[in-house]
Amino acid sequence: MATKGKKYVDSAKLIDRSAQYDVTEAMDLVIKTATAKFDETVELHVKLGVDSRHADQQVRGAIVLPHGTGKTARVLVFAKGDKADEARAAGADFVGDMDMVEKIQKENWFDFDVVVATPDMMGTVGRLGKILGPKGLMPSPKAGTVTPNVTQAVNEIKAGKVEYRLDKTNIIHCPIGKVSFGPEKLADNLNALMGAIIKAKPAAAKGQYVKSCVAASTMGPGVKVNAAKFV
Repeated sequence: MATKGKKYVDSAKLIDRSAQYDVTEAMDLVIKTATAKFDETVELHVKLGVDSRHADQQVRGAIVLPHGTGKTARVLVFAKGDKADEARAAGADFVGDMDMVEKIQKENWFDFDVVVATPDMMGTVGRLGKILGPKGLMPSPKAGTVTPNVTQAVNEIKAGKVEYRLDKTNIIHCPIGKVSFGPEKLADNLNALMGAIIKAKPAAAKGQYVKSCVAASTMGPGVKVNAAKFV
């Protein structure tokens, strides 16, 4: 275990570990404790009282954050003909079909953040399941990334759409912006994301749905957010 640097230790002193802060106060603390020389990303980590091993307790979806993420995602679109032209016109960074599949397979190419596919391309994209799946890059109808409407998909992703999904430990990790956004914009984004997660509550979920909610900048300590107001 590497020892934490002095900046981190000093930052951590500003946070009461036993406290749960309201959203804006939490964002204020996240900003104050972000001491890196670059504009750190702020991430939200939400632990849910569900069991992701059961299909009926999966929580997954996507939302366009009110203020975006502060990072423009690079979009790869699998489409042919008119749909490929449409994707290019909408501002997709890469468009193709089998040529892109081969590029990823042969060159281990991953210069993209989100993959969109038209439904007719899913047979082709399926060949990349073993490669894209573990990286969380496989297009899915639930996330709006398997769709005939490629223009809308590309526009939303470029506007700051984020996908949220449970990991194996039933936690959702999702960026909600940059430190430079300031507390109000980060709070707006956090509230929007939590609203979407609450809406996505599976009918099969029993007991307390939101177990904990922690926000942190890339290099900073975690700040507990009071999740009671969302439930």
